[in-house]
Amino acid sequence: MKALNRQISKNLRDIADLLDLQDANPFRAQAYRHAAQTIDELETDLSIITNEKGKQALIKIPTIGAGIARSIYEYIRFGRMSRLDYLRGESDPIEMLRVIPGIGRGLAERIFDTLHVNNYEALENALHSGQLSKVPGIGKHRLQTIGTWLLNSMSQHHTEAKHQQDQRDSHRDSPKAANREPSIQAILKLDQVYRQKMKDGQLPLISPKRFNPDNKAWLPILHKTDDEWHFTALFSNTERAHKLNRVFDWVVIYAYDHQYHEWQYTVVTETKGKLLGKRVIRGKEKECLRYYQSTGEAPE
Repeated sequence: MKALNRQISKNLRDIADLLDLQDANPFRAQAYRHAAQTIDELETDLSIITNEKGKQALIKIPTIGAGIARSIYEYIRFGRMSRLDYLRGESDPIEMLRVIPGIGRGLAERIFDTLHVNNYEALENALHSGQLSKVPGIGKHRLQTIGTWLLNSMSQHHTEAKHQQDQRDSHRDSPKAANREPSIQAILKLDQVYRQKMKDGQLPLISPKRFNPDNKAWLPILHKTDDEWHFTALFSNTERAHKLNRVFDWVVIYAYDHQYHEWQYTVVTETKGKLLGKRVIRGKEKECLRYYQSTGEAPE
């Protein structure tokens, strides 16, 4: 078996082991182990499969669903699995951004402080929505450079994302399609549950390698599954959060539906404006304001 396949199957088993240790839904861990076993038995290098036929070819392999295929493709393309990183408490959005030509540390920090993007998909969405152009220091040339890099690096994802968006647009009047993304209320509620369970000592603790010289298990993590969503929540163990003393304020929430669409959010305590002191989802401040106004918790 190829070395790449061996490393990918090991990573998938590591994800399964972490999900077990963190009291996640056992069926999720089982899915990763089944996929790892399938990869162990493959005679073809996974990079050959993806280079020839793209990410969709991975989904056609038995036991490999869309979510796991995304992790495999990400490892082949970038040498990392973001899902494994965050389960270990090692996600680093600043270093992720610095991979892109034209983005140094200072600009990466400004992008993160402004948008709180945690992955390339979120950055791509920020580019197309116009949010990225609002970050200080990003002019037309840098936008073009970033856009070209994303197009070349995320072409497979971009094609799939456009297809999914076209499907959503074609079913715009469908209530089920309109509610595909978790609601503002659901995200803020999960943030509240996570922080309360943390205070009550009811969450498993993980021992991240980064910013943890004593190797202590200190980072609480929550996995929650309901009829519609799989959620994972944990504090932001990033260099930026430590530098600004916001580790125990910034909560990163990952959401997956049963079709393996994925969203990431960062919930913070607002430091200015009408929502001063309120918990808000970074990048969705206007939606949060409308939500709090509807509940009578913010000025009209």
